[in-house]
Amino acid sequence: MFRNKLRTLICRNHDFQRCKHTSKLDAIREKLREGPGFADFVSEDRPKDWEDYEGKLKREKGEAERLRLPPWLKTTIPTGSKFSGIKKQLRELKLSTVCEEARCPNIGECWSGGKHGTSTATIMLMGDTCTRGCMFCSVKTSRRPPPLDPLEPRNTAHAINQWGLGYIVLTSVDRDDLPDGGSAHFAETVREIKRQNKDILVECLVPDFRGNRDCIQTIAECGLDVFAHNIETVERLTPFVRDPRAGYRQTLKVLQTAKEVNPDLITKSSIMLGLGETDAQVEQTMKDLREAGVDCLTLGQYMQPTKRHLKVFEYVTPAKFKEWEVRGNELGFLYTASGPLVRSSYRAGEFFITSLLKDRKAKSL
Repeated sequence: MFRNKLRTLICRNHDFQRCKHTSKLDAIREKLREGPGFADFVSEDRPKDWEDYEGKLKREKGEAERLRLPPWLKTTIPTGSKFSGIKKQLRELKLSTVCEEARCPNIGECWSGGKHGTSTATIMLMGDTCTRGCMFCSVKTSRRPPPLDPLEPRNTAHAINQWGLGYIVLTSVDRDDLPDGGSAHFAETVREIKRQNKDILVECLVPDFRGNRDCIQTIAECGLDVFAHNIETVERLTPFVRDPRAGYRQTLKVLQTAKEVNPDLITKSSIMLGLGETDAQVEQTMKDLREAGVDCLTLGQYMQPTKRHLKVFEYVTPAKFKEWEVRGNELGFLYTASGPLVRSSYRAGEFFITSLLKDRKAKSL
């Protein structure tokens, strides 16, 4: 009898504790339902009055703590039928994009069409694994990536043709494991795209191919319209930011060689700001690019992709980016895109270059 009473008391206590625990969980769930969702942590509109921001924008020397992301760098959550459609098609055709691999903040705008209504994506050729390990880049690395997909040129051209685009950007990982760095594969993709749509404009954001002139020539003569290769940062910071095999002077030589091989090409490069560079170093880099014959330049904010990568040293203000845009135009670049969220594959730049190329073709007729 005593045992039965004890068992009853234990069961009642257990039921009470379970009810108490359940009620706490219910209360937490209710708070979560009523509280902010993920969307509340992503800014829908970038603030116009960035001057009002009182947060810290620059780390002091030796300071380890990361800077908080300022509001003008917060973007909308990528959604919509166009975004989902492009993602689905890319998966079906086993294609990679730098938009995803490099965690680009503009992916929602580009894939959904943005204010211009035309969806686009920067296709990343030769797989999603790079043979180099730059300290700013989140793309996977390996000494021996998987072999090239022989169907990739055709699949890429097929996808692009279905999107109905007038301008497409192709890029790739570095493939130092291949004798030609993958230049023939890259060039074949461009030719296949042009075979399916001769009117489409193709920009190629290429690796340095270790400065090999034959590889650069293969790309420069494959029928592309824009030859792009990023210098990434100023000369002083290059050894700390880029893979040891990627040199500042080598990048300038690659861009210069492409122009020598095909003078009609538009050449393009990009600089990341916020890594600890000085104004004088940025300006010198811009001058070096102009001396190498570079036509178009983009400048954007470096954003740390993961904790394993370089920390942001400084968040550059929109006003400062505007100053660099003005300076770029003064130095003679045909087009300078400069802003916190500007990337080397920048939509506004694509529209400008499209107009420029069409004007050139019209004059040549």
